[in-house]
Amino acid sequence: QVHLVESGGGLVQPGGSLTLSCTASGDIFNLYDMRWYRQAPGKQRDLVASISGGGLTNYQDSVKGRFTISRDNTKNTVHLSMNSLRPEDTAVYYCNAYRVRYMEEFNFWGQGTQVSVTS
Repeated sequence: QVHLVESGGGLVQPGGSLTLSCTASGDIFNLYDMRWYRQAPGKQRDLVASISGGGLTNYQDSVKGRFTISRDNTKNTVHLSMNSLRPEDTAVYYCNAYRVRYMEEFNFWGQGTQVSVTS
């Protein structure tokens, strides 16, 4: 079992920046791929960025060059630095821990944090 707690959401103007953080507890952190998803009202939850235990990253095309995912395995934390924010980035952002062990998938979610980009 992994417990995830997000922080750092808020209200920001277009072009602004925010950094989301997610702190994990309960299992060996670096065994998990860590991901950030987001869900806008009326839309499905989409994968925004991911980082493996070893630091390999992937991004949704719409955030490439603007968002950076990073992790600190000594502090069991993952961050999402968001720059040049746009109104379409408005969503609830969720931290996710994912692992496959003996062909069984493990998925854990945080409670979500709201990001609102508006003038």
